[in-house]
Amino acid sequence: REIVAIVGPSGCGKTTLLRCVDGLLPHDAGEIRVGDQRVEEPIAGVAMVFQHFGLFPWKTVYENVAYGLRMAGASKADIERKVPEFIKMVGLAGFELAFPYQMSGGMQQRCGLARALALEPSVLLMDEPFAAVDAMTRATLQSELLRIWRELELSVVFITHNIDEAVFLAEEIVVMS
Repeated sequence: REIVAIVGPSGCGKTTLLRCVDGLLPHDAGEIRVGDQRVEEPIAGVAMVFQHFGLFPWKTVYENVAYGLRMAGASKADIERKVPEFIKMVGLAGFELAFPYQMSGGMQQRCGLARALALEPSVLLMDEPFAAVDAMTRATLQSELLRIWRELELSVVFITHNIDEAVFLAEEIVVMS
């Protein structure tokens, strides 16, 4: 139930490590565990927020947020209940029918965050999620992340190049070289 930031120079393996933790890439040695479960492939309870939003341009906010739930086999009733809840949680209520091209970068990142949160993970992996937004939006999103983290009691692994961001958000900071 902590936020752990991972910082380091470009090319040192931060994103690769995060993708191994998510089970998207195999690891060469050692062992990765989330709780008691060994990670060899994507596992339930872990969700990823990508640096470049990862939104489908032909889907609305509602459809983008619902996508992960559909892939996880959630019922139509669960999707109809959860999607509006998480859209509201990230501050996108009223934009359910908007397409990504109609939204700012910060709004797109909130949509990607809502999609991950809708899976109700215990571990949220975030790969430089605020790198593509302006300084004011970044500060707002950082505060929103802390609010959501407190509300949902998540464990968060947060990749960043920004030392100030790591110090502001994280209880633990891992430095890679």
